[in-house]
Amino acid sequence: MPLDGYSEYKTREFCKDVNCPVQATLNTLKDKPEVYELIRQTCRTACRFSTWQFHHWLIDKGYLIVRPEK
Repeated sequence: MPLDGYSEYKTREFCKDVNCPVQATLNTLKDKPEVYELIRQTCRTACRFSTWQFHHWLIDKGYLIVRPEK
């Protein structure tokens, strides 16, 4: 649930913005779910971008990382 006045990160927003080649391939496979799922595994196990790159992309785009207090 987003905070008032803020929007949440949308799935694969980073991938699309940085023109990830895996994401570009996935975009062409919407009608081939079996192949899509096989290629999507690359994102889970061998992402071409680092956590550092993703984190700094979030900062550059103005995203905040928040969690509820305990």
